[in-house]
Amino acid sequence: MEDQSKKFLHIAVFPWLAFGHISPFFELSKLIAQKGHKISFISTPRNIKRLPQLPPSLQPFIKFVELPLPYIYQLPENAEATMDIPQHIVPYLKKAFDGLQQPLTEFLETSTPDCIIYDFAPYWLPPILSKLGVLSIYFSILSAFGMSYGVDFLVRARESDDKDKIITTVYLEPNESGVSDMFRVKETLFGADFIAIRSCMEIEGKSVESMENQSKKKVIPVGLLPPYLEFSDEKKDENWDTILKWLDKQEKKSVVYIAFGSEVTLSDEEFSEIAKGLELSSFPFLWILKDQDKHDRFVENGSNKNGLIWNNWAPQLRILSHESIGGFLTHCGWSSVIESLQVGCPLIMLPFHNEQGLVARLMEEKMVGVKVERNDEKFSRDSVAKALRLVMVEEGGKGYRSKAEEISKIVGDMELHQKYIDDFVDYVELHIPSSKH
Repeated sequence: MEDQSKKFLHIAVFPWLAFGHISPFFELSKLIAQKGHKISFISTPRNIKRLPQLPPSLQPFIKFVELPLPYIYQLPENAEATMDIPQHIVPYLKKAFDGLQQPLTEFLETSTPDCIIYDFAPYWLPPILSKLGVLSIYFSILSAFGMSYGVDFLVRARESDDKDKIITTVYLEPNESGVSDMFRVKETLFGADFIAIRSCMEIEGKSVESMENQSKKKVIPVGLLPPYLEFSDEKKDENWDTILKWLDKQEKKSVVYIAFGSEVTLSDEEFSEIAKGLELSSFPFLWILKDQDKHDRFVENGSNKNGLIWNNWAPQLRILSHESIGGFLTHCGWSSVIESLQVGCPLIMLPFHNEQGLVARLMEEKMVGVKVERNDEKFSRDSVAKALRLVMVEEGGKGYRSKAEEISKIVGDMELHQKYIDDFVDYVELHIPSSKH
């Protein structure tokens, strides 16, 4: 029976305006809400409308708080997430995001949550939370391996001598938003009461411990937040039916699934080399290609005769779990890697920026995939085809295929990851300021 004396918490959740961030924050919110706690999920109106529908059982526990994004003339109309704009305009999105400081403060003052789980971007938030007596939790959606490199850099930047200052100044140099990303991380991470991270000790134990030692803060893994297959079906419609019909016609483990997330923009040369690499490898493929111009060019050239090019929403986890998928050509975003390994699908890794290279390195160490070789930062059609063949069919890639199956027993273990959520919530309950009890 439920303990009647148990105090249920009010937790505010405030992710950065990118769906690679919003989605894990939303997953975490749902898992906390399942335990009876009240969540205020804060974002902009359009982003909230784009979220999957909540299961009826969670609707009483999660309230959406819409904060309209302030006008910045460099941002196109209705641009409220990184997926809406090219990479070079993202600093202006951060500038608009900083304009949420006042409405967010007003919400916190009037709604008095017990704690707030926030992202790297609101560098101005920790002093506000301290003043209001609200427990502050920095939540990193990155891998612990990637994050530990960032924390190490920031710690060294704090203690740097003149020689190092040249390096650190470059990273802390303000962009069009007024401050650098590293400054944002520094203020939000070191200003938090403790740190939560999307990870688990079974896969990244050393990196979690390293982060804790470097930051001198408690670091709590919340598990990998693997999505439930049944939760990935909210948008089941003719889109999924079309994809499913095509996948059902393919042989078992024969198809390469290709997706580079919402923030990677391929140059014409990169696009061409990947397309030619697919042709050379001769595997059937399903490519999520949201760039309409490149999609049209691909179809016009007849390059899609061996595959399906898709430029609409696609249910990634359902695709990866289909028996015809034999490998995932990925940019190594942490969410994508987790979804692939959740269903035991090996990786063909083509990292582009941010922590993707570090995730690729970690996955190489785990022997669950191979990186596409680059020379002078560039990859070729031959290196794409070579990596695809190795992971998909060659004898030398057998180990990657079996290791991916093996690691799925950890990544897909829902009970294990639920235990991490339970421990995280227990820790939060214990550390709510006494004035809040």
